[in-house]
Amino acid sequence: MTPKYLLTGALTMGLLLFSSCATDKADTSEKRIEMAKLRDKIRGGWAGQMIGVSFGAPTEFRHLQKIIEGPLPEWNPERLRNSLNQDDLYVDMTFAQVLDDKGLDATTMDFGNMLRDAKYHLWHANLAARRALRRGVSPMESGTPKYNSHANDIDFQIEADFVGLMAPGLPQSSNDICYRAGRVVNEGDGILGGMFVSAMYSAAFFENDPAKVVEAGLAAIPAKSEYAQVIADVIRWHKEKPGDWKWNWQQIQDKWDRDEPCPAGALLPFNIDAKLNGAYIVLGMLYGEGDMGKTLDISTRAGQDSDCNPASAAGVLGVMLGYDAIPNEWKNGIDAIANEKFAYTNYSLNSIVDSTEKRAVALVERTGGRRDGDTLVVKTEQPKAMDIPLWNDYGKPVERVSVFDKRWSFKGPWTDVVESSDKRKSASKAGAEASIEFEGTGVILVGTYLQSVRAGTAEVYVDGKLAATVDVSSDEEKDAKGHESIYHDFNLTPGKHTLKLVVLGKPHGDSKASDVYLNDIVVFRK
Repeated sequence: MTPKYLLTGALTMGLLLFSSCATDKADTSEKRIEMAKLRDKIRGGWAGQMIGVSFGAPTEFRHLQKIIEGPLPEWNPERLRNSLNQDDLYVDMTFAQVLDDKGLDATTMDFGNMLRDAKYHLWHANLAARRALRRGVSPMESGTPKYNSHANDIDFQIEADFVGLMAPGLPQSSNDICYRAGRVVNEGDGILGGMFVSAMYSAAFFENDPAKVVEAGLAAIPAKSEYAQVIADVIRWHKEKPGDWKWNWQQIQDKWDRDEPCPAGALLPFNIDAKLNGAYIVLGMLYGEGDMGKTLDISTRAGQDSDCNPASAAGVLGVMLGYDAIPNEWKNGIDAIANEKFAYTNYSLNSIVDSTEKRAVALVERTGGRRDGDTLVVKTEQPKAMDIPLWNDYGKPVERVSVFDKRWSFKGPWTDVVESSDKRKSASKAGAEASIEFEGTGVILVGTYLQSVRAGTAEVYVDGKLAATVDVSSDEEKDAKGHESIYHDFNLTPGKHTLKLVVLGKPHGDSKASDVYLNDIVVFRK
């Protein structure tokens, strides 16, 4: 059931470049930053996220596999209020709360317990992880492909800002925290996206060149990972044509916008893959050339997750510039809401800056640095890739078969549900069956997770054997948006297989109904 892992070896390019024969002590040097400047940069990072997510929110996932042409929605300071209700910030901050409550040694279990009990709306890897946690899966496994078909999605990439912002010049320490927190929701490239972004934040405290900041982020992740390969390509293409970001975007599209395993995006234009959207962050940073307006514009126009990507790019740039140097046209309106709490959190902008500053000082002191009056002396770390499991062996999605395809067989009362372009079938009576034969090494049975009062249960059989008893509760008081994995297995024996779902006619938990919805299957082959 568990897919094989590709473990990065000690001789990755990142390790060769940054730890070959040198000791950690030899790779460090002391850098000084005034406490007022540290705080200004931390505030700039959080403010940059607020600006970026608010700037890109109107276009989020409305432009798939295409550049956004023409005028973008006109910017005004009132739009900044949107950031108070964005998951890019409230999930980020609740992860930070774990460190405030448990200390710098907070464990994966601590982060998992927080997410399990969180009441906010979630999507993709976050939602799948919380669902698994609430069903008794360990936080050490809730982000793995065995339980989470979204393991490579963007989720931790948009939540890891809190780590980089407390790790000035400390990318190895930020990697450590990222792994403890990120594995709750992601694996492989999904975690590396958080490490990459956090390492850029870490570098941005002492570096003003966007290209060098990106290179520092790249050095912090394994060179053999697909995530690192994407970023290396974007850097190389930027050097080839430094004045043409749209040409670079097309190279990314042609080479990397494929093989997305997410059940909502596999073989569809929608792509929430961490590495593809990470490439769009880098587009904005490299071609934005340190200008906030250009950085926002490019990382938004790249499309797909076009609010998360400018949030990350503008967050890193906000640290490079510092809050005071962010042009007023972008930050006007922030001070007016700086004491208002972000949804589902205990933090306002002002208080999360306070919290982050305290954690930054504590981390610097733990790693050999010190306070010297009004100056913080940082014993800096060189970027160094962490050897983590990479999810590269799930196979490639080769076909997507709608439940309206004649290859499916149905028994019992099933109802056609056609809403706009979304076509599904539903059943609630015990004994209703849906089955299909396919050839591959993996499969995702795609359906809809329903609000708790509607969700039913079912049994899934593979090749005639009971594989799992599943429920379709979203754990929220709403239906989950997008297509979700009702059941998946990425490690089937090569060849033909039969998948069958049998509706049990039983509600899940306190549900008042026993509905089960099916969309299609995605077939994978290695």
